[in-house]
Amino acid sequence: MPSAVAAAIRRTLLPVDSVQDMCSFLHMPTNLALDDRLLNEALRLGGHRTKKATVTEALEEYIQRRKQLGILELFGTIDYYPDYDYKKARHRR
Repeated sequence: MPSAVAAAIRRTLLPVDSVQDMCSFLHMPTNLALDDRLLNEALRLGGHRTKKATVTEALEEYIQRRKQLGILELFGTIDYYPDYDYKKARHRR
């Protein structure tokens, strides 16, 4: 019975014939029509050597900024104890 389960699992997984297939699956090329003016300015400001590095960093910064905005929405929604002495808690031993 375990071999039947293993065979069923193998059938449901994405078939990967080689390392090349896996790399193609994980790193699919993407064609984008980007504004050359914006890309060149970002390339210059960021000091990157390639457009790919520039776009990657821009996406990372975009994601970070969006997460920060999500955190800002939490302000005023979390209850706290006004008497809590955080300085005293630092020196607990």
